[in-house]
Amino acid sequence: MIAVVLVGGEGTRLRPLTYTTPKPMLPIANRPFLEHQVEHLRAHGVDRIVLACGYKPDAIRAHFGDELEYIVEPEPLGTGGGIAYAAREAGIGSRG
Repeated sequence: MIAVVLVGGEGTRLRPLTYTTPKPMLPIANRPFLEHQVEHLRAHGVDRIVLACGYKPDAIRAHFGDELEYIVEPEPLGTGGGIAYAAREAGIGSRG
């Protein structure tokens, strides 16, 4: 099973915390929020996780390494655009 997770937002409502850390990497219960999400997805049978990245993707990649797939938007595409771009780039749901 595949999951596409949107992690591209700047987290403007969480500033100043998100000036240096992307929102998905902010700690909840001493671990990055995204780590909790990945654990939950894995526990429910998801074996391929594709991240639709935008803001500060290097911090996410540094934490997870090759465990996840990263599709970085060339420019901000908004919620629907970011997910559609990541799915297209990862070859998910293409009707070719």
